[in-house]
Amino acid sequence: MVSDVTVEVGDDLVATVELHRPPNNFFDVALVAAVADAYEELQAGSCRAIVLCSEGRHFCAGADLTRGTERTVGDLYEQAVRLFRAELPVVAAVTGAAIGGGLGLALSADFRVASPESRFAANFSRLGFHHGFGLTVSLPAVVGSQAAAWLLYSGQRIGGEQAHAIGLCDRLVGSTEEIRDAAHQMAAELAAAAPLAVRAIRATMRRGLADQVREATDLERAEQERLRRTADFAEGVAASSQRREPRFTGA
Repeated sequence: MVSDVTVEVGDDLVATVELHRPPNNFFDVALVAAVADAYEELQAGSCRAIVLCSEGRHFCAGADLTRGTERTVGDLYEQAVRLFRAELPVVAAVTGAAIGGGLGLALSADFRVASPESRFAANFSRLGFHHGFGLTVSLPAVVGSQAAAWLLYSGQRIGGEQAHAIGLCDRLVGSTEEIRDAAHQMAAELAAAAPLAVRAIRATMRRGLADQVREATDLERAEQERLRRTADFAEGVAASSQRREPRFTGA
């Protein structure tokens, strides 16, 4: 396991899996693989539920698109599918922002806890890019097809209160400082239920999800590779790094 991911199991049989790449917690293949490895190791033991959280200001800002990750996208999505195949329930503690692929990571969890200061965005269209990480499947499954279409088409960023209103987060607490404790409490409630029953119910509820995500990521990756070669993508990344509005031309 890479040092950027730590695992701690409490007496209540809840495990905390934490990312350590502050402040933005950008992911790569190694980081997502380490999280998947942690899930698989935990499900083979006595752990009954997992809290996924991050050190620093933001939960996860996805991949750093300025670093040229095209060749590793396929490997990344292979690891992402492993997250969806995991057997234990996961509660994501969304402190700060879950942006782009970071939103996809949050949606790989069963539940999400946030505060009014939390931020969520599938900002790909604002970068001249196509979404990934299985958001084609996971986002509409949580918020419905209409809300998912708006978030994906517009790239709009929403706060915790709006996210809670549309079902993107399941519990809304008063402040950022309360998020992790609330996520742990939620996971402890799951851990207190009959573990064989919880796993069986979860397997039924999520039946076919990982396969749908795998199929979706194949299509998402193809569109990403196509759009990565456009002028709009170059403009979107440049505008984002310069913190200005993009000027897209459709080329």
